[in-house]
Amino acid sequence: MIPNSVHVRTTVLNGGKIEVAAPQLPVGQDVEVVITPVRAHDAAAAAAAGQRSILEIINAGGGPRVFKTAEQVDQYLREERGSWDR
Repeated sequence: MIPNSVHVRTTVLNGGKIEVAAPQLPVGQDVEVVITPVRAHDAAAAAAAGQRSILEIINAGGGPRVFKTAEQVDQYLREERGSWDR
């Protein structure tokens, strides 16, 4: 089975060359490559601008969490879906 997408992180080599290895793709497969530079200063710039990650926002919420595990969420959703049929 051919994957929908492949995420590979690599380093720019001498001469601006980039080497990507994707053994899960068949030889001859046409692909599209998008290059996004990783910027180490992005997180610091976001913090300086007062922007927070979603995890920071969730953790700052205070108070107890309704669900402590993924299993509790699944159980709640099963019960909710079951109530729709009643």
